[in-house]
Amino acid sequence: MERLNNGAHFLFISNVLARAEADANVKSKLSAQIVSLKTAKEHEDEDLKVSQKSMLTDDIATADAERDGFYSGYKKAVNGFKNLPVENMAKAAKVLTQHIKDYAIDPKMQLDKETGLLMNFIDDLEKKYSSEVQTLSLGAFVTALKAANEKVRTLTATRTDERMAKAVGALKASRKASDEAYRQLVKFVNAYALIEGDSKYLSFIDYVNTEIVHYKREVIGQKSGSAQTSGTTGGTTGGGSAGGSTGGTTGGSTTGGTTPPSGEIDG
Repeated sequence: MERLNNGAHFLFISNVLARAEADANVKSKLSAQIVSLKTAKEHEDEDLKVSQKSMLTDDIATADAERDGFYSGYKKAVNGFKNLPVENMAKAAKVLTQHIKDYAIDPKMQLDKETGLLMNFIDDLEKKYSSEVQTLSLGAFVTALKAANEKVRTLTATRTDERMAKAVGALKASRKASDEAYRQLVKFVNAYALIEGDSKYLSFIDYVNTEIVHYKREVIGQKSGSAQTSGTTGGTTGGGSAGGSTGGTTGGSTTGGTTPPSGEIDG
């Protein structure tokens, strides 16, 4: 399961942990392994949240609101000149009104889309429609709008770089720790099932194996018959750029999306 994205990886680990804690027999025999998995999951959760919520997000929202205010003010100013009884000013307002309609910029649209459209929109005002802007004395609006748009662009670019760094840093490390804790849990469950008989562990084993098949089918998109595992294997769980591996000593056989036979947790 190397191709799991970060969200799916965290959900898989969370589901296995919840099931282990709910299984009285597994919890009593493998309390140390469960504690390790819980600790690793909590660290991964924190790193996943940090990777999604940048410290710059609030700054971007503030800059975006300021930008939208300038854009709204510019539109109102242009509209106010349309019925002015001064021919050259009314004509300039008509040209700029059509320009606004052509771009159809909505402050509620996706952030990067708005930024890109405004870059072109402002470029037009500075070059193609500079005379109309000058006629209506709207240069201050254009200057302010350009500065605000550039601020948003710079902040979003910085946030992207920040997220990329975190994706290959803290989150990658915490995913690996979760994988290792999961692998140890699987190893001990399989060992106890072999020593004591699998009847006490069958419910947990069947659940985890069913989860593995689900993620291979629904998240990764692995088709039935596309992969086969037999004998003693170690599976992998990772995903995206963060990577990581999860598995353990397993047995039986698995063909593609077919649920492996009960008795041991498959990789």
